[in-house]
Amino acid sequence: MKLFPRLFLAHLLAILVALGALLLVAELTLPGVYQHHVDQMVQAMGDRGRSLRPDLEAGMRGALNGALLLALPFAAGAAAVTALVTSRRVVRSVALLGDGSRDLAGGQYARRLPESGRDELADLARNFNRLAAALERVEQDRVALIGEVGHELRTPLAALRGYSEALSDGVLTPAAVSPAIEREVRCLERLAQDLSLVSRAEAGHVELQVRPLPVQELLDAARDRFAEVFVARDVQLTLPGSPAWVMANPQRAGQVLANLLHNAARHTPAGGSVRVTVEDAGSGVAVTVRDTGPGIPPEHLERIFERFYRVNEARTRGEGSGVGLTIARALARRMGGDLTVTSGGDGSAFRFVLARAAPGSWPARS
Repeated sequence: MKLFPRLFLAHLLAILVALGALLLVAELTLPGVYQHHVDQMVQAMGDRGRSLRPDLEAGMRGALNGALLLALPFAAGAAAVTALVTSRRVVRSVALLGDGSRDLAGGQYARRLPESGRDELADLARNFNRLAAALERVEQDRVALIGEVGHELRTPLAALRGYSEALSDGVLTPAAVSPAIEREVRCLERLAQDLSLVSRAEAGHVELQVRPLPVQELLDAARDRFAEVFVARDVQLTLPGSPAWVMANPQRAGQVLANLLHNAARHTPAGGSVRVTVEDAGSGVAVTVRDTGPGIPPEHLERIFERFYRVNEARTRGEGSGVGLTIARALARRMGGDLTVTSGGDGSAFRFVLARAAPGSWPARS
């Protein structure tokens, strides 16, 4: 049986039970209600009233029962109409939800349900719309990711095709194109690795074993890795000393800081400077990388953490996979911290925050 007749019959059954209970209660309680009035009438009429008492009681009972019986059809009709309306509303909401679910299953993620009302059915519609909106965002991200990956693959694949054709035509020798082919293959490998890491990091599937870590260890590793890079670019790098300890994974925290320094070196013109500072951030420690580059326009500040987003396509294409900052923020948050950015006309500042390690947890450093 369909839902509507089942709901309607259930309402009617409830109405019939209620009417039966009403008649039973009236039959049991009405004598007590009109008995007092009959006594008053008998007392006022004297001896004649006592002889008329049975007729008075019968008349009173008949009048009250007649009124009840007369009102019952109207009450039943009103209740039936109410049952019809409420049953239709419930069935309509369920039907809409069913249609919407089928549309979602068919890939129509833009489908939404009306959210009128404040009851559970309206809450169900609102939850359905939130689910549909989330699925729509996921689908948009999936489509965008496919397009972005295809775009990123196009350049190295086109280069490899060109080198292959040059080899086939005898224009270039294997020895001449070998370094270029190896460079493009490394680019493809880096892209594949970064895509795998960003997908796992955003999904929370990167296992990070955090431990008390001295910030100075991160700074020393960064100095060893980037000192020559900054000298070659004629950019001054300033790294502080710090006694602070944080809770972090050494490899992943170093990866985040390395990404920030690499970007700072790339976007700071010759003669500029990059300064790293370490400061208290409440319950955490903030490592901030400031550069003297051109800065980031305000409308791009949050979007730079999106996959493959570039502020200047022409200037940055080919200099990275385009997901470095996405990975960096995801890793920072997986370690219980965060990565934010501020920027103005005098450069940009990336603030990498990690939770402070409790002093008692610090191991002795050799």
